[in-house]
Amino acid sequence: MKKIRAAIVGYGNIGKAVLEALQSAPDFEVAAVVRRKASLGNTPPELNDILVVDDIKKVKDVQVAVLCSPSRKVPEVAKEMLALGINTVDSYDIHSSIWELRQELEPVAQANNAVAIISAGWDPGSDSMVRALLESMAPKGITYTNFGPGMSMGHTVAVKAIPGVKKALSMTIPTGTGIHRRMVYIEVEEGHQFDEVANAIKADAYFVHDETHVTQVADVNNLIDMGHGVNLVRKGVSGITYNQLFEFNMKINNPALTGQILVSCARATVKSRPGAYTMIEIPLIDMLVGEKEDLIRRLV
Repeated sequence: MKKIRAAIVGYGNIGKAVLEALQSAPDFEVAAVVRRKASLGNTPPELNDILVVDDIKKVKDVQVAVLCSPSRKVPEVAKEMLALGINTVDSYDIHSSIWELRQELEPVAQANNAVAIISAGWDPGSDSMVRALLESMAPKGITYTNFGPGMSMGHTVAVKAIPGVKKALSMTIPTGTGIHRRMVYIEVEEGHQFDEVANAIKADAYFVHDETHVTQVADVNNLIDMGHGVNLVRKGVSGITYNQLFEFNMKINNPALTGQILVSCARATVKSRPGAYTMIEIPLIDMLVGEKEDLIRRLV
């Protein structure tokens, strides 16, 4: 089996999980890890036998770049990789602008014979596929997505970008029927006022539409737990028959699941035509390891 050469771009919690998923996959090899601070020599022990660079142009024959950058940096980084003819996958999680990102990356991918799969996390991502499946089962109805309780990676990164925040944790607490409370815990940098920082967090696009509580703590690390989960419920109509009720639940380690989905979608990029896609547009079988006949015989 000729292995897919993948580069990890960014090396935080998601990057580490992607590395573990790539190393566990029989059809991938890690081409490199791309880090802004690669030249400083502060390489974690698990990367000792892996090429670490500060520019993907220093790596040969990369087929797919797994983007582990904050969501707000994804458009810029993805376009840079696609322009080099490198496929990309990302876990962009700003739901309100996913279509716009897809449209922004589509011409770049097409022009460079590359593939971009965007928003390839668990929500948006695998949960999006479940929602689509449930809607196909009951076309009329309502779906409620209830997250948590647990740490939101995207919201935590967004808080850390607010001026005056030293460290942060954003917890998502479900209150029912798809409504959530955001519990944000921060350490405040010296010279900044807590009230001003808290107001800036509440005004951020990630938080402005939810009930958000910001608390100052002495040490955020004492609160961090990577556990998370989701409860998806759809009540609807199949044909003309009412009262169809479907429910999907999972309890997860957030970075591990995100990393695994990114790798599964990285596999799908090498089987796709040039262009930009969300996960609901990708054949599920393309995300799996193995021959089509074997997969159909085993799973259908």
